[in-house]
This record gives sequence, structure tokens and C-alpha cells, in this order.
Amino acid sequence: MARYRGPRLRIARRLGTDLPGLTRKIADRRPYPPGQHGKGRQRFSEFKKQLYEKQKLRYNYGIGERQLRNLFSEAQASRDAAGKVLLRLLEQRLDNVVFRLGLAPTIPAARQLVVHRHIMVDGKRVDRPSYRVRPGQEITVRPKSRDLAIIQESVEAPTLRLPGYLSFDAKTLTGRMESVPSREDVPVQVQENLVVEYYSPRL
Repeated sequence: MARYRGPRLRIARRLGTDLPGLTRKIADRRPYPPGQHGKGRQRFSEFKKQLYEKQKLRYNYGIGERQLRNLFSEAQASRDAAGKVLLRLLEQRLDNVVFRLGLAPTIPAARQLVVHRHIMVDGKRVDRPSYRVRPGQEITVRPKSRDLAIIQESVEAPTLRLPGYLSFDAKTLTGRMESVPSREDVPVQVQENLVVEYYSPRL
């Protein structure tokens, strides 16, 4: 399934929650699904609940269905709870870390910075948004890219507060992953147990 490129607020309204990684806009102004029947009563089967929780992760982190399924398979093979491991793996993606450091307003914008080789990890340019950042690694902006308007504006007005697993020096535009992300660091309101219930019978 291709990456979503349509109206972002529409997705947040459909899923009934804010998706800070996808858009800065908030769904609270019109807290009902889009469309002419949006204000009507919605019926949620167990499958629909599971699907919506899975879609929250897919849209917020901007990844395809196959990528999310592969990450879940990896999380399921872990000794820890699969849902929490899945969230941790998503938070460790380089595009998400760039976003959480406040270097970009959204994850799609952070992905663009990574793909265009504006971001360095431990002094080396990395252009893979899916690169997994490990504790102890430093993320910084390439010297020639530090004056980019999108970076400067984002640092001055970050979308989210800096999470506990990261540290950031605004003067040098350098961040560091201090520890692995915890469940409390995830900014999306999601029931990961329903994501586990969605994928478990399908793998």
C-alpha cells in the first residue's frame, strides 16, 4: 500500500484522534468523521476497533502496511510485550527522531530532510528514514543545511515537547538518544493491544 498523500486532517478526523506526526492541525474543531454522514452514530465492531488502532500507527509514522507488518513480526519475536516493542521500534526510526528533536514540523517533513541528506548520524550522512537510531548515537544537521528555514522555524516552535529519551542542543542543532523510548514517550493515543490482536491471526 502506497504512502498516504491526501488531506491529512481528514485522516485525523476519521480516526478520531490527533496525529502529531502527520499534521499540526487538530481534529478538535470538528470532532467527527468527514463526509455527509460523519455526524451520525458510528458502529464499531471488534475488527473495526483493531483496524483503527493499527491505522493510527501507520498514518502517524507515515509507513506502509508491509513495513508495519514487518516491524510487528520483529516485535512479536521479542521476549517483551509485542505492542510495546512495536511502539519502541517506530519511535526509533530516524525520521521520527528528527521530528521529535524539533528539527521538522511533521514526520513527512523530517523524512524529506533525511532523504535529501541534510541529517547526519554520528558524523555520517544517512538518507534512509527507516534507519534505526540506537542509544548513544548523535543526530545533527549537516553544517551547510543549518540555515534552512524549515529547520529554524521548527526549532523555534516545535510541535511536541522533547521526549525523555532524547537530549537536544539548539545552538549546535545536535540531538542524542539517551535511552530506548518508553511507552510514555509515544505521543499518539493508541491501544497497542488491539494492534496485536489485529496482526496476530494474520501472520
